[in-house]
Amino acid sequence: MKQLEELLRQGREALETGDYPVALGALREATRLAPDAAEIWQLLGEGLAEDGQLAGAIEALQRARKLAPEDIDTLYLLGDTLFESHQADGALEAYQAILAIDGAEADAWISMGLVHFNQERVDQAVDCYQQGLKLEPDSVFALNSLGDAQFSRGDEAGALKTFQRVLEVDPQDAQAHYNLGEMYYDTGDLVTAEKECREALKYDPGHAFACLTLGNIYLDQDQSREALHFFQEFLLRERTAAAHDIREEVAAVIEGLRAEL
Repeated sequence: MKQLEELLRQGREALETGDYPVALGALREATRLAPDAAEIWQLLGEGLAEDGQLAGAIEALQRARKLAPEDIDTLYLLGDTLFESHQADGALEAYQAILAIDGAEADAWISMGLVHFNQERVDQAVDCYQQGLKLEPDSVFALNSLGDAQFSRGDEAGALKTFQRVLEVDPQDAQAHYNLGEMYYDTGDLVTAEKECREALKYDPGHAFACLTLGNIYLDQDQSREALHFFQEFLLRERTAAAHDIREEVAAVIEGLRAEL
């Protein structure tokens, strides 16, 4: 028992500090000592997902789900990991399972909306976001997601109203500022786009995609040094497996800018 407790302590501490080799080693050993402990499989799945080992993460989280079928945290982790692995149907099933357990879980509706949006089922996404907002009218997660969907289907006025609603709820919400920046960038208002992206970085200095949009804004204005700076900042901040393709594109742009300067 003491050995198991020590392994769990090591695993949790290493997860918190991002030391995934240590965390995964400790948690794998813990699963061997307690193979029927759902919590340990969940922690292992979380660590594997954070380390980009999505297939292993899904396997561990499915094991945790089998041991504790109504654990909502496990279902969210499983749904999110399946979504990141481009397994949309599996992700939807996990989020639907959450709602079957607790119909008041607004985030499950919003997560389902994100899956539909990713699959270009925008109307279904909007329906899910609105269901989430019925449960939590001030959810910035739902409002930001709804605004994205509205803008994608050409409802610029609706998107603007929704993002402004987010900032009424939380004036320091970095994602809403970024979303506004993206919207203004897409409509050609580069001055306002830059202002909103800088606001996003003010409230969340680690916001990678605000840096990316700023890079594009400066690139469009032939300000190569500024563009280079923000593209490099994007690469420093965004290291997830899901962003692999865009990282490669940005790296290629950086090489081109360096050749010009």
